[in-house]
Amino acid sequence: VGNLTAGGTGKTPLVALVAKILLRHGWRPSILTRGYGRSSHADLLVVPPAPARRAEAREVGDEPALLAGALPEVPLIICADRFRGGSVAEKRFAVDVHILDDGFQHLALARDVDLVVLDATQPLSDRRLFPAGRQREPLSALKRAQMVVITRVASGDPKPLEEMISRIQPAAKSFRSSTEILTLVDVTTGKTLPGEEIRHERVAAFCGIGNPHAFFTDVQRWGFNLVAEDAFSDHHVYTGQELHRLVASARKNGAAALLTTEKDAVKFPRDWRPGLPI
Repeated sequence: VGNLTAGGTGKTPLVALVAKILLRHGWRPSILTRGYGRSSHADLLVVPPAPARRAEAREVGDEPALLAGALPEVPLIICADRFRGGSVAEKRFAVDVHILDDGFQHLALARDVDLVVLDATQPLSDRRLFPAGRQREPLSALKRAQMVVITRVASGDPKPLEEMISRIQPAAKSFRSSTEILTLVDVTTGKTLPGEEIRHERVAAFCGIGNPHAFFTDVQRWGFNLVAEDAFSDHHVYTGQELHRLVASARKNGAAALLTTEKDAVKFPRDWRPGLPI
């Protein structure tokens, strides 16, 4: 599972969905990832299956930490060498299928299916290749894809991307997806809340993801009264000082709560206690 751009397309939730589908059909998947942004310099990290497991985002990376909590029955192997990681997974956990998280450009490893994620709100062009833009490969790379998922169709028009896919790789199956809120979770207590409880309140939003504008747009589309927003770089690791500043800013704007993403929440200092609900 991968993309043509440097993150921000909604790839990680799709990796989790693929793993859940495989589990339902009797497969024993592993997730192979490099753990971008992790502090550990170990060549290989193994997060074994365990009920109610938690992985430390600062050690393994924010996306593996998120996946570890969402898929406690799936082993995660964090290693730049995906072949080595997959070999370890097969030996230790008897897995029979591997999911490469952000693996579209990992051409050294053979694969059976390439699933590419494209964002309907982000235009693609061969003029946007690194270093001129955020695009990793030319559009012709889509010829390697068997499936393409176009995300955020509620905020952008998917038709230009679908037309491009049909020109470059007409054999690929194309799907549309949109981002919807499932539940709100208080990061301090772990309590789940219905969105209606705070939709009428003033809220401030912040995130450190690949496409922060998409998150802020969704927050407004879901009906929240957004009065302030703060964007950090993708994979940003928060300090207590930064979080206190966000709380102070939210109070200044009259916000009763802060909203952020699940990927951001796994990177808060464990001993930090907010002065407002998050």
